Amino acid sequence: MSLPVTRPVPAAISPEQQRLEVELLLQQPVLSPGEIRRADPSLMAAAGPRSRGHWQQWGALPLLQAGPLLQVAVPTHWGHGERQQLLDALNLPSDQVSFALALASDIDAALQADGYAEADGAPEAEGPPVAPQQAPPPPAPAPVAPAQVAPTPAPISAAISAAIPAPMPPSSQPSLMAGLSLPTPEDDGPAAAPADDLESSASGAQGSAVVSLVDRILVAALNAGASDIHVEPQEAGLEIRFRIDGVLHKLLEDLPRTLVPAITSRFKIMADLDIAERRLPQDGRIRRSYRGRTMDFRVSTLPSRHGEKVCLRLLDSGATQLGLDTLITDSSSRAELRALGAKPFGMILVTGPTGSGKSTTLYALLSERNDPGINISTVEDPIEYTLQGITQTQVNRDKGLDFSTALRAFMRQDPDVLLVGETRDIETAKTATEAALTGHLVLTTLHCNDAASAIARLDEMGVEPFMVSASLIGIVSQRLLRRVCSHCRLPYQPSSEELGRFGLLASHESAVTFFKAHPPDNGPGACSHCQGNGYRGRVGVYEILRMTEAIAAAVAKRASTDVLRRMALESGMKTLLGYGLELVRQGHTTLEEVERMLLTDAGLESERRARSLSALTCQSCGAGLRDEWLECPYCLTVRS
Repeated sequence: MSLPVTRPVPAAISPEQQRLEVELLLQQPVLSPGEIRRADPSLMAAAGPRSRGHWQQWGALPLLQAGPLLQVAVPTHWGHGERQQLLDALNLPSDQVSFALALASDIDAALQADGYAEADGAPEAEGPPVAPQQAPPPPAPAPVAPAQVAPTPAPISAAISAAIPAPMPPSSQPSLMAGLSLPTPEDDGPAAAPADDLESSASGAQGSAVVSLVDRILVAALNAGASDIHVEPQEAGLEIRFRIDGVLHKLLEDLPRTLVPAITSRFKIMADLDIAERRLPQDGRIRRSYRGRTMDFRVSTLPSRHGEKVCLRLLDSGATQLGLDTLITDSSSRAELRALGAKPFGMILVTGPTGSGKSTTLYALLSERNDPGINISTVEDPIEYTLQGITQTQVNRDKGLDFSTALRAFMRQDPDVLLVGETRDIETAKTATEAALTGHLVLTTLHCNDAASAIARLDEMGVEPFMVSASLIGIVSQRLLRRVCSHCRLPYQPSSEELGRFGLLASHESAVTFFKAHPPDNGPGACSHCQGNGYRGRVGVYEILRMTEAIAAAVAKRASTDVLRRMALESGMKTLLGYGLELVRQGHTTLEEVERMLLTDAGLESERRARSLSALTCQSCGAGLRDEWLECPYCLTVRS
């Protein structure tokens, strides 16, 4: 039987490529050689009195029998006429045969296999095979009940599904290690050496005096709860300061100037830096163990007038990450941020100055999304904390691996959630935006003053407004305020002038108990909980701008920052200043701390605007008010 080619068969350099092109052309699945090899050889003779020679002549192959349904693999170029000729040759109705597409070369290879030659049931007839039109009619099949078969291609998929064994449950799956003689850690060489212990080295029992001195500096910083160490050469000596709760403190005496080269070289040796290079900045990392925890120190050196300054950032890689429930005290803000982090796609910006807790917030969001069913990838500079179950990549600019390059590579790694440590250039911003537009959730940071100004910052970087409006789902601006010590804080009642600086009225705050920090005291009677500082720990302040349709439309039209801020306030956004004042009312911090970190003219105006929008009815006379009115024009009552 010679069948004409009624449909095109694309030419390709490989069968795999040809199979793919045929699937795209016909919009139907094409069987792979592995699926064809699952065919039952006994069906060669069971499907009527036919031999392998007949099936070879037809160019078709019986695959499996599912009840009354026979599945047959036919070449991809067959049309309706060729299929009908095969049905006539088999003397079977169309509802008892389903056709699966396969490449003609794959069918021929399967028909030539030895397994099918043994399943013929009878020796092949000599001479050329009989064409289907001339073949003797097979005996009538045994009567069977009418089958409830779905129309093509449903029977094909059903038959294929029946042929593929169902996956075993996880509990019954064999172990990947079974029967393998894999090397043990002893066979694979010595394990990684544990980090050196700081306490034993700082004791001075072993090593030189300079080594012990440097380790004592690190231990003192850890005991004080510092986040940064500043080792600054001055004309008179070496000054050492610790940043504790966002404020620098000088807790150690100055060291002699003669020790500057030795101490600087020791830090550089620990961080694996070039000690001979004193003219250029260098970055490195130190890892040490301290009381059972692994501590990382990010090291940065900078040439200065009196020598090299060394700055170290303390990273507790073994510490348990804080969740959103601990970070955000306000329940409505916490629920709003959690709802943003649960979105399937879009971009979330976290803004704030250096040291404002942006990384902690991002890690908290990732921890809530971390699940075996989700692929999470991060690119950071540096990797501050290690999270199990996600892929973390370190930026390496010397090798050309920056944020934008890593982000483009992530797009080929089947990602679900992406974290970009910092958006600092147009290429990174555009790549992150495109990733958010293609069905991924992108988390990144940006340096700006508040949530509304982040959009102007992206516009300044060169990102098109229509891309920002389509991809951005929320902006989080945050700060960290020092938490007043609950053991030594002093209650007081601020004056009306002091309250007025924050836009507060004394008549409305009469029932609130305000606290101020105890003056610093380093004497013997100092508070043991805060070491006489008056503050202990920090609390986050958050401003969350959630993109609405109206705000997105305004962004696409390049609306000003003031307009966007007003629209965000009208949609219910709580300002940074308003959040901080609420923390003051709750006794978490002080007005002095709010003034130090949050009080600006723009912030005060935004808070007054938010307060005015909270009530559109005068509480005194009941008159209706407008949004822009800060007081009632009828009774002159200030809106609260």
